Amino acid sequence: MTITYHRTSDLLHICLDPDARQVVNKDVSEDVVVELGENDRIVGIEILDASKRIDLARVLSLDYAEVA
Repeated sequence: MTITYHRTSDLLHICLDPDARQVVNKDVSEDVVVELGENDRIVGIEILDASKRIDLARVLSLDYAEVA
């Protein structure tokens, strides 16, 4: 699992399966997109306006990659 935070777009991406090839995006809410792989398995999650939705300090205290 990898967590990437894009500061300029305030987007948090949680990748659960980096080897997933074909992914279908499904809007779960206005600001959350789930990436589905084979057999509708969740392989990633994108959270838009992440700093307004979750406590980034708690999430980003984990090992993560930050993209400017």
